[in-house]
Amino acid sequence: MRFTDLLAVSALASALLLGPITVQAQKVKSTSFSYLPEQSNDRYNQRVPSKTLPVAGGGFIILAHKSAAEYAVERYDADLKRQWSTALPLTAEQAIDAFIGNSNQVTVAVYEKTSAAQTISAVAINLANGQKSDPKKLTETGLRDRRPSVAFSPDGSKAVAWRYLTRGTQIRSISASVFDEKLLKLKDRTYDFSDQGGFFSTTVHVGNDGSQYVTLVSDEMKKLTVRRYRTDNNDIKVMSVAVGGTFGGKVVNVFDSRFALQADNMLYAAAICNERESGVYHSLKVVKFDFSGEGDMKFAPEFLFTPEYLAETNKATAVAAKRLEDVYLTDLYLTDDKQLVVVGEKKYEEGGDDSPGHTRELHLFGYNEFQSPTWHSIVAKDQVAPASEGFSSIGYRAAVFGSDLQFVTWEKIKGKSDLYLRRVNAQTGAVQAPKGLGLNVAADQNPSYVKDFTGWLDAKTLVAVSRPSKKSAALMLNKIAVK
Repeated sequence: MRFTDLLAVSALASALLLGPITVQAQKVKSTSFSYLPEQSNDRYNQRVPSKTLPVAGGGFIILAHKSAAEYAVERYDADLKRQWSTALPLTAEQAIDAFIGNSNQVTVAVYEKTSAAQTISAVAINLANGQKSDPKKLTETGLRDRRPSVAFSPDGSKAVAWRYLTRGTQIRSISASVFDEKLLKLKDRTYDFSDQGGFFSTTVHVGNDGSQYVTLVSDEMKKLTVRRYRTDNNDIKVMSVAVGGTFGGKVVNVFDSRFALQADNMLYAAAICNERESGVYHSLKVVKFDFSGEGDMKFAPEFLFTPEYLAETNKATAVAAKRLEDVYLTDLYLTDDKQLVVVGEKKYEEGGDDSPGHTRELHLFGYNEFQSPTWHSIVAKDQVAPASEGFSSIGYRAAVFGSDLQFVTWEKIKGKSDLYLRRVNAQTGAVQAPKGLGLNVAADQNPSYVKDFTGWLDAKTLVAVSRPSKKSAALMLNKIAVK
């Protein structure tokens, strides 16, 4: 038996010995909520997956879709009383690209495509009174160019907006601008990719200090690379590691990857690698890029997707799958004591664009502070939504508190449609049984639950938007206190 198998068995034994801790909804308070379902051309990748932001000291901010021509940013106190509402009119050519807050303000980035150009602008909204600034253009590109993008630092104090410069379909460079909290420009930078040659993918992250981290999957999708650019000088630091290659005569490359920049500028990356010809999943690889001091990389031992792992998945889900497929990396979570949890989710559509969407089991992989794999767990679930809704109600929402990772899903378990809470111990991998939160979510028509608004005010208080019963056609904003 391999070391990783022993660790997994140990985690399972701990879960069985400890047993689940009962979770009960102490109190549910609700108020009416106005929402218009959104349409997206990319149902797999939402640009604004979270539309609820907690406010220090209590309460929260919500980005609400009021009508086809208007969004609104609204502040609620801890008792669900709306304190202010600021309208954000949007035309058919505009879309929300980002929504983030800090201790002083909320910033909303808006993408616009006109007959002449594509732009990204931002509006800052005062947290105290809801007063909004005039729109500030962050970047602009041609109508036929790739879509421009924007990213914010973990604390919301910095932003980087960029446009792609291409030759044909190939990215040659990125032109970027870095902004502070007041949307004042700090620096312009160009990230050159003339050394990359063939196909690669790239995106940009920004740290709380304004440093930019350009991430690449390159070398025919076999290598993970991070380049750091600073705002106070023109130095560039590069770290790179091969995660693919030829193994046993089979070419293995990156199928899916995810990067997560932390508040301390540590950057974690995870990649699912598969066999190029067959598409068979090969392994999960995790890397930490540490740019402090001289810079260092920590490369975790790979987790192999063996026949034994497929058998374990089939046992957990009661499905006799012949291969692991449709599993995508969805999140990387880091606890205060540096335990890393990598989350993958099975997500697929039955057929074409008008087919229902499905999300099934979660694949969780735990790593300790030394980047050693310590446990893995497979959490069974089965969710389905109509094509018109995409994935806005299915999947999960999660947050870290101490050593616990909390997951909320909308499911129908033993005939009861409700929001269910699961707690996962990030140190041991012990998974508590799902516990209903007592919302009695309707399941007869859509929308019944809007996942984007689920958020945590603290470890024992959640807010969520759902429709409570078959007799009601109205969505409700709920505050749930949990034991």
